[in-house]
Amino acid sequence: MPSAAERTRTLVQSTCSSVLLIPGLDVGDSDRLMPVSRSVGPDGDLFLELPADSPVVRATTDAADEGPAAVLEITDVAPVSVPHRIRGRAWVSGRLTTVPGMSGPGRMMLRLETCEAYVDDLWGAQEVGPEEFRDAEPDPLAGYETELLQHLHAGHGEQLASLCGLLSEQAAGRCPAHLPSVVPLALDRYGLRLRLCEAGGRCYDARFEFPAPVRDVIELRQAMYTLFEAAEL
Repeated sequence: MPSAAERTRTLVQSTCSSVLLIPGLDVGDSDRLMPVSRSVGPDGDLFLELPADSPVVRATTDAADEGPAAVLEITDVAPVSVPHRIRGRAWVSGRLTTVPGMSGPGRMMLRLETCEAYVDDLWGAQEVGPEEFRDAEPDPLAGYETELLQHLHAGHGEQLASLCGLLSEQAAGRCPAHLPSVVPLALDRYGLRLRLCEAGGRCYDARFEFPAPVRDVIELRQAMYTLFEAAEL
């Protein structure tokens, strides 16, 4: 399974929505707190580009040398329609400083010195240290996950439902042949997660591990083929 640091790093470097919050800063329009872009530097610090008139930029510019404390909050929403669609959240906290000369017109680049991070997602809740975050690699499928899940959902419903045959006997008993809903919920280099919903509205997740972690989309195709082939036996 992916480590908490890997999951946090993946969310930070994804296209998930995020807001940059300074405790005690009262802002009416949260859109002005959303970074235009974000990236991670070699030391594990975050580089966040915001509108130059953002209240966060003003607070950072007006602060003392060490900069204000801030938290980047990232919300991960499933790219397909599914009950309980929020898959998780991550928070990275630290001190903000400005980085002149690295942003486009009307924008300002801020540097968030990573002090600690925390993730609460489908795997559970866990703290992440700054060194762990710095050294972690984002999931190699993250940039393709949305398209892949939508493709599976639109064109491979019967094959996804057939994966129920790979579950343990106890779990398979909750997975009848004609579920009202079998939705691909999440995909990473280690495996695929489905959300199974019954007629009464009760839902639960099932995780299907790949034979080995995949490194790219080519290896993913083979891993998915192996899963579907095993379900047919």
